[in-house]
Amino acid sequence: MAIIHFYEKPGCFNNTRQKQLLVSAGHLLIVHDMLQYPWVDNRQRLRSFFADLPVAQWFNPSAPAIKSGEIDPAGATESQAIDWMVANPILIRRPLLEVDGRRRAGFDADNIDAWIGLAEAKPDTAIDLETCPKLHRAKACQP
Repeated sequence: MAIIHFYEKPGCFNNTRQKQLLVSAGHLLIVHDMLQYPWVDNRQRLRSFFADLPVAQWFNPSAPAIKSGEIDPAGATESQAIDWMVANPILIRRPLLEVDGRRRAGFDADNIDAWIGLAEAKPDTAIDLETCPKLHRAKACQP
């Protein structure tokens, strides 16, 4: 059992499913609202969740500014990405997870299972737990 700090967008369908999987696997969650978290004072902390991921993978691809083309993650520098995310946390890839000081972004079930364990709660690999299923609605990811 791990104690997991889970940073989510409240009401996000996939975050709800992710939390259910983690609890089913026996983990204890401490849930944080990533939209209200004071990232402006915690820029280095935010950066630490992304470890060695390419900058483009730091972003929530379902965020309206990304879907509309207003923001292009592929061309962002680390500093620019953090600036954008601090100004608009909906851009941050979800969830952010922290266990015993180790941090990660996103919910790749295989990686989560290897890291802290999902056991029998691990979903079918065909199930996408990161892409918003509400893609048909233009404002599906608005805070």
